[in-house]
Amino acid sequence: MGTTGKAENKTEQRAEKRTAQAGKAEQPGKKAEKTDHRKLGGELYRAKAVPQPLDVPEFAFLALDGTGDPQQSPEFGPAIAALYAVSYALKFAVRADTGTDYAVMPLEGLWHSDDPHFDAVSADSYGPGARAGWRWTLLIRQPVPYTDAQLAAALAKAEAKAEGKAGAEAVGRLRRESFTEGRCVQVLHQGPYETEPRTVKLLHDYLHTEGLREAGRHHEIYLSDPTRTAPERRRTILRQPVS
Repeated sequence: MGTTGKAENKTEQRAEKRTAQAGKAEQPGKKAEKTDHRKLGGELYRAKAVPQPLDVPEFAFLALDGTGDPQQSPEFGPAIAALYAVSYALKFAVRADTGTDYAVMPLEGLWHSDDPHFDAVSADSYGPGARAGWRWTLLIRQPVPYTDAQLAAALAKAEAKAEGKAGAEAVGRLRRESFTEGRCVQVLHQGPYETEPRTVKLLHDYLHTEGLREAGRHHEIYLSDPTRTAPERRRTILRQPVS
């Protein structure tokens, strides 16, 4: 379901660059060894083109909620920029205090619709009119512990550097969220976001065959940067909690 347009990603990249430059300026001397928790996550970030079950433990995130078509919603771009800006600022605060360095995790999204007629495997549910009724939560996992003071400092820094009123408001709406998805089924979608329905159908056909039921929101993990990756080569994990 997720899609990030060029304007949103330019905003995200500017936020990342500013925050990264600020962090480097504050960190003279020996560079800390960086841990990439995405690479350490195994199957959690390495889905295959056929649906497979897995167990997902509890993770901590920074999150922002919104509604509407991600290509049209005025909230969507600022939400992405705020998540990246705070995540990078928090990473540098943790590194400054503890010496622990880590790669910022990929953007993720939880998606659902209040429309009782919504059909996740129908292409009609992904049209412009249907997307106006989508509800989404954008997330970036925070892979190491942090303090309230470190988060407060990261929020203040991101708000000070935010672009305009919308950017500052997005930082102000950011919240913490931790959850355990437990038993899930996931599949890798490769291609444009607009062709996701065919992969969603593959996932739902597997659930039907295995006698499984949906037990949570549709979850997407964006492994590719759409500003640097051709649409046909974009890789997105589609994950569904089940019971």
